[in-house]
Amino acid sequence: MKTEVVAIDQLPGVHRIENCSKEAMTSLAMEMTHAVYPHDEVYGEYCSIQDYINCPPEKAFEYLADVYTLQEWTYSLRDFTPMAEDGVVIATDRIGGATKIYTRVVANRQAMTVDYHCAWDQGERLWMIYLMRVVPAELVLDRPGCVVLWTNCRHPYYDRNPFPEQAPTGRKVWVGDMWPFFYAGHKIELDNLKHILEYRHANRLPMTVGGPP
Repeated sequence: MKTEVVAIDQLPGVHRIENCSKEAMTSLAMEMTHAVYPHDEVYGEYCSIQDYINCPPEKAFEYLADVYTLQEWTYSLRDFTPMAEDGVVIATDRIGGATKIYTRVVANRQAMTVDYHCAWDQGERLWMIYLMRVVPAELVLDRPGCVVLWTNCRHPYYDRNPFPEQAPTGRKVWVGDMWPFFYAGHKIELDNLKHILEYRHANRLPMTVGGPP
């Protein structure tokens, strides 16, 4: 059966100057622009934050790519173990009481991306993905330093614990229960990151912490 090819401008929801006048585009943009946005509309499926940091991008990348720095700038990740052969490190997420969190860093120095693949309770499926990118501020803001971009996607497991049998006894909270507060919590942690990186850079201190305490 031959598939009928539809012109791009005829696809539902596609707006281009060829099929949407400048006046119509302005009207659509005005309709989509509001003075106030419901929290869930902004952070319902994705949570993205960003900030400028007065620290060279290479140094920021070096710091973020070291999994053990998470014990400094995150609010609640502590008690890190040595790294396993597969690159996974186990720590305690104290916001979940005795909850164990499994983390592997996937970093690309050329692109300056650092992704944390994590999961509560088990390390077989690392489904909590923290996507981070370091951008040279010279490129985007015309000043020294860097901009850190951080995005989380609302994986379905945030809405239901896929491994309830792995949870520590007596734990009443699930990480997904906190999704409405991800922006606020991550903004606090990004502020931590900013203060720590700027302090280390200003005082010419090492940018890595050298493994578990």
